[in-house]
Amino acid sequence: MSIESVKHHFEKWNLEGEVMEFETSSATVYEAADTIGVIPARIAKTLSFRGEGDKAILVVAAGDAKVDNKKFRQTFGFKARMLAPDEVLQQTGHAIGGVCPFGLANELDVFLDVSMKRFESVYPACGSTNSAIKLTLAHLFEYSGAKEWVDVCKDWE
Repeated sequence: MSIESVKHHFEKWNLEGEVMEFETSSATVYEAADTIGVIPARIAKTLSFRGEGDKAILVVAAGDAKVDNKKFRQTFGFKARMLAPDEVLQQTGHAIGGVCPFGLANELDVFLDVSMKRFESVYPACGSTNSAIKLTLAHLFEYSGAKEWVDVCKDWE
């Protein structure tokens, strides 16, 4: 199960117990915000795109941010094309609604969008449609193995 791979990922930092599991769905930004009791912008959504070759890339962004195609192309050098649900599962090991940059099935490049820098902490999913973890931005960067901060989103300013 996907949430188990995420908990295993967090064992390295003794944080597996910090993964929250809910009785209600946290599969969408709005469901997660409602379940956790925060504004939607503080939900860290993980978006998966076709990278170069067969490898996907992940961009983690604030819940209220939308990908800006022009900024994406300028940053990565190729068009933003999101993966189909079956490709997301194959690449990440997580199904849509629980996709996160932790406990991945494959080694993927992870980028964090500056849209999250407004907050001290955010809530990414943890591999299932009813889980999350509260992380500071520094911890999100460390635990996700992010390559760098990028500016590829709009409509959050």
